[in-house]
Amino acid sequence: MKICVLPGDGIGPEIMAEAVRVIQALDLKFELEEGLLGGAAVDATGDPYPEATRKLAREADAVLLGAVGGPKWDSLPREQRPERGLLGIRKDLGLFANLRPAILYPELANASTLKPEVVSGLDILIVRELTGDIYFGQPRGIENRDGERYGFNTMHYTESEIRRIGRVAFEAARKRNKRLCSVDKMNVLETTQLWRDVMTELAPEYPDVELTHMLVDNAAMQLVRAPKQFDVMVTGNMFGDILSDEASMLTGSIGMLPSASLDANNKGLYEPSHGSAPDIAGKGVANPLATILSAAMMLRYTFNNEAAAARVETAVKKVLAQGYRTGDIYEPGTTKVGTKQMGDAVLAAL
Repeated sequence: MKICVLPGDGIGPEIMAEAVRVIQALDLKFELEEGLLGGAAVDATGDPYPEATRKLAREADAVLLGAVGGPKWDSLPREQRPERGLLGIRKDLGLFANLRPAILYPELANASTLKPEVVSGLDILIVRELTGDIYFGQPRGIENRDGERYGFNTMHYTESEIRRIGRVAFEAARKRNKRLCSVDKMNVLETTQLWRDVMTELAPEYPDVELTHMLVDNAAMQLVRAPKQFDVMVTGNMFGDILSDEASMLTGSIGMLPSASLDANNKGLYEPSHGSAPDIAGKGVANPLATILSAAMMLRYTFNNEAAAARVETAVKKVLAQGYRTGDIYEPGTTKVGTKQMGDAVLAAL
């Protein structure tokens, strides 16, 4: 079983080191091979997704990623920016389904900016379509028209693209509380009218799952007003990008949340939901738990090892119960630790 390890930029190498230690402690005979992606790849090769990494990622069973990007590369041409590497690997591997859980651990209830009674017990899964929509639609660009600059992008989905992400969401809902909310903007956008139509057509195949629909602006409001009404949410690429970040902050720290991006055969790219945090890179204070939890998702979805995944997640819960906190989730009365010390605590809990 081969894992492609891509530490990436900023805090990526630090948090990845702790996740790798956890994987190795499980003694599951994984073969780990490291590659370059993002800004680190640009610095070394001039390409955010170099051919060597492409080959490594294609041959691996799963990819574990730290984080990419940072202001250091903002002035580069768009095709050389680190984020193009992330978009490139998603498209190259056909990773169309992004799974973003938003879970509030009881010990972190005070870290949320919302009242504890609003978010206590929160456990949402957002399923985001990842390879279509306005992010990839053509034509796109910036042109001069009639004496001024004109920017344009194209939003589109095919029926088959909607159907396949819909099936992922229905199957996920089946394994949870059997409630699925599909989010669109059908009152304005024809693309998302098709989205709602296809989701509705799929529903009879999953009679045990309750399907509801919600407009995206209302969904954004409801996530703040009454987030526990949701179990699984499914939506397109752009709406999912925004809503999953909003949901992540209900938990108090984006540094706690993992994600998975899967292809049709559950080969996946696993990464923390947070960014590269260049302002704290190299200081040894970053929170590695989202990356460690991403490794747990990898064990569950790609390697179908529920026992190992649960073992890692239980270790993380134990560490939080023991009061260990990195700076992003620290509060008085708990024990502030650095990146490696948090990794040590998880290993001890294992």
